[in-house]
Amino acid sequence: MSRIMGLTGDGAVAYAVKQCKVDVVAAYPITPQTLIVEEFSEYVHNGEVHTEFICVESEHSAMSACVGASLTGARVFTATASQGLALMHEILYIASSLRCPIVMGVVNRALSAPINIHCDHSDMMGSRDCGWIQIFVENAQEAYDWVIQAFRIAEDPDVLLPVTVNLDGFILSHSLEGVEVLDDADVEKFVSTRKPVFTIDPDKPITVGPICFTDFFFETKRQHVEAMNNSPKTISKVNDEFAELTGRRYGFIDTYEMDDAEAAIICLGSTAGSAMAVAKKLRDEGKRVGVIKPWVYRPFPAEQIIDACKDLKALAVLDRACSIGAPYGPLCNDVTAALYKENVRLNVFNVIYGLGGRDITPFDIEAIFNETLEVAKTGLIKKPIKFVGVRE
Repeated sequence: MSRIMGLTGDGAVAYAVKQCKVDVVAAYPITPQTLIVEEFSEYVHNGEVHTEFICVESEHSAMSACVGASLTGARVFTATASQGLALMHEILYIASSLRCPIVMGVVNRALSAPINIHCDHSDMMGSRDCGWIQIFVENAQEAYDWVIQAFRIAEDPDVLLPVTVNLDGFILSHSLEGVEVLDDADVEKFVSTRKPVFTIDPDKPITVGPICFTDFFFETKRQHVEAMNNSPKTISKVNDEFAELTGRRYGFIDTYEMDDAEAAIICLGSTAGSAMAVAKKLRDEGKRVGVIKPWVYRPFPAEQIIDACKDLKALAVLDRACSIGAPYGPLCNDVTAALYKENVRLNVFNVIYGLGGRDITPFDIEAIFNETLEVAKTGLIKKPIKFVGVRE
């Protein structure tokens, strides 16, 4: 059974964590993530969950506490954004390298300076190679659904990697939507109880995180890579079981009107919904356009994206972050590398948009589609990377 609740994106994350019966939450407040831990702390205060809620002095401490709790076998959650994620950066690598299946909500927000509290993806893109599985969602429903699935994915013995669920700051975090939530019993059955492979136990001591020089460090990194390479099988399995439970089908990417598209946009997060609405309008005008929305960003879904692009003539890759000094933005770098690796010849250009929370309008998106159609027709790319919403 399920019911509809009015929840913000942050509220949807908090409610999903409540239903997953998390043992430990350690977090520090930062806008626009604060609502997640505020609402969850109310569940703790009201006795609705029996979670150990640890108030810490910084995000660095929050992730450190999460690592320690996870190593004891506890189910662990935290949440952060922007500068908080940056402050965690050192411990992000420790968490994944120690194979701690922590789940973290990241409410994407621009990095300073200057100080900005609004959405872009520069925070997570700055940590995109930290060894965590990374999910991006379009709306509050997806945030709720993916948090529940994230615990199953992270804790799978073949994976044992932490997972971030990313949602756009303010655009999703503070917007109220109708979210279809499951009964507590159904979620509890779906996620079950964590069954740790290794735990810190005074009666059965093990060594965790020792000094590791040239003799074995490389081997640990190779195992880390293999764990990430194992994760797609687990992600697919969990997606299938969640679809059986809810009727909501997830995967590595979502596509819209791609069957006969000759030009398309690929983008992460809430912008995908706007792009799909504009694509529908252009379809009604007879223009063959489509949208690709990756849900999973790490491991990068190269196979699925290449398959979606196989009949395209042109692709615009939208990045809500810059890789300053790199050829393209982060998503575009990954997309072009994947296409090149498989010898797929496709006209690709990069669009940087929405930095610091600047709106991208339907008019902007329509102009991008029309430019992509022109590239599909002529094969000529005027600018391989362009900025939309700011004077060039």
